[in-house]
Amino acid sequence: MNESPGFYSSSVGKKILMAVTGMILFFFVLFHMAGNLQIFIGQEELDRYAKFLHSVPEILWLVRIAVTFSFLVHIVAAVQVWLQSRRARPIRYKVRVNLATDMAARTMIWTGPIILLFVLYHLLHLTYGALYPDLFVEGHVYQNLINSFRLWPIAVVYIVANIGLGFHLYHGLWSLTQTLGWTHPRFDRCRRVASAVIGIGVAAANISIPVSILAGLVR
Repeated sequence: MNESPGFYSSSVGKKILMAVTGMILFFFVLFHMAGNLQIFIGQEELDRYAKFLHSVPEILWLVRIAVTFSFLVHIVAAVQVWLQSRRARPIRYKVRVNLATDMAARTMIWTGPIILLFVLYHLLHLTYGALYPDLFVEGHVYQNLINSFRLWPIAVVYIVANIGLGFHLYHGLWSLTQTLGWTHPRFDRCRRVASAVIGIGVAAANISIPVSILAGLVR
């Protein structure tokens, strides 16, 4: 007798892992966004927040490991689901129905790699200070943001990346709730609107930081 395929071997299993890791990454994005928005309160508040995070290295590294693991699993599962879909349907449909899941898959192909490259860029830029060492001072988060986003090429990178993040969140949250069965014909429209509002809201909040600095509203 043939053994039944394991959980991860099936596309459903991979999509569930994508959904779970996507939720973990989504909450991290919200937490990270909330912390960075303290720049509008003032330098002292933002730097105090950053100092507090580094004062508990055990928790900080636990979060980093969990987020990194979730990020890698999310990427691997997404690529494998995409490859399975391509193998199952090597010839594209001549008439394409623009369902939400189809739109999500097509958009993720672009926004996923954009976010991956941006994460690497962000780590080298503002976490380790290796990308622009002349603009980086260890422990001075507020000043590092000011120094960087006063330069429009750097600001544009963050703006474009967060537009991609907004699209990814919109389609990701829609697909996530679909995969986990949090769906009903009566509430699907609300679910779509909520996904769009969250995606746009997160992108707009993140973009407000480089735009405000570039415009001289935050100094």
